[in-house]
Amino acid sequence: MWIPIIKEFFNDLFRQKLRSTLTLIAIAWGTLSVVLLLAFGRGLGNSMMEGMLGAGNQVIIVYPGQTGMVYEGNPEGRRIRFMEDDVYQIQKVVPGIEQVSPQYGRGGGTLQTDLTRTTTFMEGVNPDFEIMRTMYPAAGGRFINQRDVDEMRRVIFLGDEIAVRLFGEEDPIGKELLLDSKPFTVVGVMQPKMQTSMNNGPDANRAIIPYTTFRNIYGNQYVNSMLIRPGDPAMQEEVVQGIRKMMAAKYSFHPEDEQAMPMWDFIEAEEMNRKVSDGLEIFLFTVGFFTLMIAGVGVANIMFVVVKERTREIGLKIAVGARKVHIIVQFVFEALFISMLGGLLGMAVSVSIVKAVQSMNMTEGAGEFLGKPEISEPAVMITIAVLVLIGLVAGIFPAIKASRVDPVESLRYE
Repeated sequence: MWIPIIKEFFNDLFRQKLRSTLTLIAIAWGTLSVVLLLAFGRGLGNSMMEGMLGAGNQVIIVYPGQTGMVYEGNPEGRRIRFMEDDVYQIQKVVPGIEQVSPQYGRGGGTLQTDLTRTTTFMEGVNPDFEIMRTMYPAAGGRFINQRDVDEMRRVIFLGDEIAVRLFGEEDPIGKELLLDSKPFTVVGVMQPKMQTSMNNGPDANRAIIPYTTFRNIYGNQYVNSMLIRPGDPAMQEEVVQGIRKMMAAKYSFHPEDEQAMPMWDFIEAEEMNRKVSDGLEIFLFTVGFFTLMIAGVGVANIMFVVVKERTREIGLKIAVGARKVHIIVQFVFEALFISMLGGLLGMAVSVSIVKAVQSMNMTEGAGEFLGKPEISEPAVMITIAVLVLIGLVAGIFPAIKASRVDPVESLRYE
């Protein structure tokens, strides 16, 4: 049954070469539009997520603030300050917390080598800071460890850009520099990363030392902020409420007073970023879908032409006993075949373009933010489903028209 149908299909294509070629090109172009828009949308979404995670990996940053409510006799505008012990007390009291770090900060820290001098915002933290802020060391180096903290070692971890400013092309690992005139040994340099959110400048220009060393040198009594990371992001709300309840009880402010203890919640930001990314993909798919639907009009057009040209043949088939369902199946199959053949061509070109773009080294400017396009399995499945839908819609009406041909009248058709 299928072999004669396929032969007739190709005969029809060759009889209408120009119209068939234009229809196939239209379907291929529509498919190309859908696949590339979804691929670049996915790449942009991944890039946005990577940039956000560059500033914090599912962390909650807790800042000291000023009370915005009168509470238990305490006036509005009272300053709240955090101690180191608060960080570890939170980890003990609030369930679900996996990692914490106190965070001291100091702007205008001076870094100096034999040939170069620069300033930066520097921080004193603990080893958990590496994962929470995605500051992973490049090959040959390391982040600060617990022994550095316990022994108040004068070791320093540098951002990748500030390391180049200080040491040029030399490997800085193991070398010494002066931090505010005090000698420190470089133990690691951060891997380059994309970062779209930041405070006090990008991590690429930052210097990190153990928080105990920071406190010992500068004498800070209060931490600038606290970094907290739940073990399960699903517990984000419980962790936030637990922190607020504990700190409100300790420092006598209302638990709902957000001004007293502002938080930067990366888990919530990540969820919002994912929704924006999904919305962008839906929008891009809609644009590509309508482009593909326009190509479907071309498929319907060529099928109506085929029905018109084969009226006598259809009438003869019906006269010798062909059932209407056979006529309908034949023309729907031909419409599907055109859609899938054009879709296959478009898909092949799309894959080639995506692979070519992926092979490019786009690490600067708009190329870095755009990210690398990615053809996902859902994108392929959605495109195939749309092609099938177009084939069915474009083929069913001409097929119904063909099945209603009057055998007697068809023999008179010229």
